[in-house]
Amino acid sequence: MESTMPRKALTWSMLMGFASFIIIHAYAENSGGGHHFSGGGRFRDDMRKMQEFKASLIRHDSISAAPPPSVSPSPSPSYVDPPPGRNSARVYHVTSYGADPTGERDSTDALAEAIADAFRGPTEGFLIDGIANLGGAQISLEGGYYRISRPLRLPAAGVGNLMIHGGTLRASDDFPTNGYLIDLSASSSPNENEKTYESSISAQLSSSSSYSYEYITLRDLMLDSNYRGGGISVINSLRTSIDNCYITHFTTNGILVQSGHETYIRNSFLGQHITAGGDHGERNFSGTAINLMGNDNAVTDVVIFSASVGIMISGPANILSGVHCYNKATGFGGTGIYLRLPGLTQTRIVNSYLDYTGIVAEDPVQLDISNTFFLGDAYIVLKSMKGVANGVNIVNNMFSGSNKGVGIVQLDQSKGPFKDIGQIVVDRNNARGMNIKSTVGRRSVQGNGTSWTIDFNPVLLFPNFIKHVQYTLSTGGNAFPNHALRNVSNNRVVIESNVAVPASVFVTVDQGVAN
Repeated sequence: MESTMPRKALTWSMLMGFASFIIIHAYAENSGGGHHFSGGGRFRDDMRKMQEFKASLIRHDSISAAPPPSVSPSPSPSYVDPPPGRNSARVYHVTSYGADPTGERDSTDALAEAIADAFRGPTEGFLIDGIANLGGAQISLEGGYYRISRPLRLPAAGVGNLMIHGGTLRASDDFPTNGYLIDLSASSSPNENEKTYESSISAQLSSSSSYSYEYITLRDLMLDSNYRGGGISVINSLRTSIDNCYITHFTTNGILVQSGHETYIRNSFLGQHITAGGDHGERNFSGTAINLMGNDNAVTDVVIFSASVGIMISGPANILSGVHCYNKATGFGGTGIYLRLPGLTQTRIVNSYLDYTGIVAEDPVQLDISNTFFLGDAYIVLKSMKGVANGVNIVNNMFSGSNKGVGIVQLDQSKGPFKDIGQIVVDRNNARGMNIKSTVGRRSVQGNGTSWTIDFNPVLLFPNFIKHVQYTLSTGGNAFPNHALRNVSNNRVVIESNVAVPASVFVTVDQGVAN
């Protein structure tokens, strides 16, 4: 009997080992290789089943015969989640792909591999037609500092709901000078990772959408272009979010938005050179911090501290709010906000701060600038291209200057005068140390005679252009003279009476009454 029990124990141990091998082998075959996402739930289920099977065998053996006194069964090992890495649930940690968080080694390939894996991950239906939903997958830079030698591109078009966040990217010394650190554009020459993605993804990801991507979020990033190219390029993308980013040392654009729809840039800082104003090299600043070449975008709570142009806009229906531009002073040839879309501006600039640098609008049509502060003789220029200015509101702003006689709103008619003017309201602004310019004038004059002339040139914006006049002639004598408006040429209003009387004349003129 004593010789039989060890043989039974040995038999059951061999059986348990064989069963464990079968289960582990089956799991390995089903889980597949590579770096793509593999959820931990199935692994835990398989481990639990294996442990239950082993436990049932032990229980069976203990019923048949008690183990020898010298053998004590080992407790079943409990499952421990693997450390965070490339297999975390839809969070792809770039260091697990070999990215160097110290910036000493080039991390381009490792970062590209992490992005490619995120694109191979599971999808949850679609966003807009033709854009597969990646379910909120994240590329985590883990607070590291990564050097890259070529732009980071998304592998292919037709996906959305992805975030890249939490670290610093710096261009290497051989980074292409026409590239962007993060390039959200459909690649015209896919690399091997993109080919693998194309071959492994289902046919439904061949985007039928007119947009390349949707709901891509770039957040909590510092992008250092190392004076080689730009920071972020967003091409033909829908609902892109750029939030809490610091972008510097660009030579082209800090952020370029071209075509697409609804790119939101928020809570970010951009500057070619890292400065806080008063930089000795300011006159040499170049590049454009934000270049909006699309429509329906928003820039809110953004600081631009160095660039030749703060924000360039060449697409309609955009809004800027809470923007602080001190990128390059107007006196050095800089422009805070340049609206380069003559005849179809459709732009709103509100609650912003133009600091020693101003706004230029070409042939503005439907432009609103309101509740904004202009410091250091900063002013607004309406620039004639084809002589059109229509539907412009410049109201409720504050201007502060240095008593040099600078007008708060000016005209650039070097390419021809404004001829098509209507619905222009420049009014209710206040200025200190600068000259008020307006489309509405109110003045009075007193005199004893038959003619009263009031010159509105010091205040009116457009030369020789008065569309509407209201006046009141008040006399203290007993006479009741006949009087009339006689002339408005050259922005001078002339009121005449048929008899000489002492009178006060109050006149209001308007250049912007609707046609």
